[in-house]
Amino acid sequence: MNSLGFNKSEKDTKVVVAMSGGVDSSVAAVMLKKEGYDVIGITLKLYNNSSVSKNKSCCAGVDIEDAKKVALKNDFKHIVLDYQNKFYEGVIENFVNSYSKGETPLPCVKCNETVKFSDLLNESKKIGADALVTGHYAIRKGTLTNASLHKAKDLTKDQSFFLFATLQEQLNYVRFPLGNYKKTEIRNLAAKYELDVSDKPDSQDICFVTSDSYRSLINNLNPETVKKGNILDIDHNIIGTHNGIINYTVGQRKGIGISGSKEPLYVVNIDKVDNSITLGPKEKLKKNIISFKNVNWLGGNISQNKLNCTAKIRSTQQDLPGVLDIKKDSGTFSFDTKLEGTSPGQACVFYKNDQLLGGGWIT
Repeated sequence: MNSLGFNKSEKDTKVVVAMSGGVDSSVAAVMLKKEGYDVIGITLKLYNNSSVSKNKSCCAGVDIEDAKKVALKNDFKHIVLDYQNKFYEGVIENFVNSYSKGETPLPCVKCNETVKFSDLLNESKKIGADALVTGHYAIRKGTLTNASLHKAKDLTKDQSFFLFATLQEQLNYVRFPLGNYKKTEIRNLAAKYELDVSDKPDSQDICFVTSDSYRSLINNLNPETVKKGNILDIDHNIIGTHNGIINYTVGQRKGIGISGSKEPLYVVNIDKVDNSITLGPKEKLKKNIISFKNVNWLGGNISQNKLNCTAKIRSTQQDLPGVLDIKKDSGTFSFDTKLEGTSPGQACVFYKNDQLLGGGWIT
């Protein structure tokens, strides 16, 4: 049994490595090449540099060239696939539509769900690869047919949260060789392998927009959603006017344009139907029961009803204890303590110890 779980030699095991041009996927590809695997690197061209306000290191221009150099230097095949249309349809359109509905989207999950683990995975199977390898920090356990997903060794870099929408048959096929490494170890390996990307910074935020340009993107692609509406207090009194619900997210405090209140006011609700936002004190943001839909379950035969486990609603937070209750493909998670920052369009992801059980989209 080789290190990827196949009962054959490394040289007879063909793997496609999804190469973003960054240090993680580059190390994953070179590591497997040095182990003797038949490696093919594939980089996806997801957008033109001219179509984004700032390239933040993922699948565009210089990143494609960086991936090519790594493959050339280490003597394995490299392919570039133009997925601009697929990325637009699967990720950018969803991003724009979510904000237009008063939601807060999670484009990294949508990218994994559509472009990477659907389109690229199918491409990998077409060329006869035994597995699709990525540079995600997560651990896959199990055989070829019953894989489970777990948190990475380096909890500060764990990306299992962003993989919750991976289907079981996809998880059976993909591999995450970096899951048992610390980020510092990967940087050291990149230096040892003499990779030009060893000091390349990690990509930040959303790869196709900066924090101040997503509104421009939505305005360009869906301008009819950018219209003025009422700002309400928690008693439904009109206290001001907003410039379009896309400019606000639940939990936002700054940039609302309302002054004179005795206490700080936060966005506690966004209503697309009447095009309004509601402000209230911080206490109104706190909830302990989270509702969600479109559940993806990776917990096998573990019961989904009244299950004591943990969950989190942001990738960077600690998962917290509570009770999971799923009916068909929707349900609730009742946290033991109240938390703030829940927003429709985000995810609630469930864990049992270090195993990711699944997740759903917050409603």
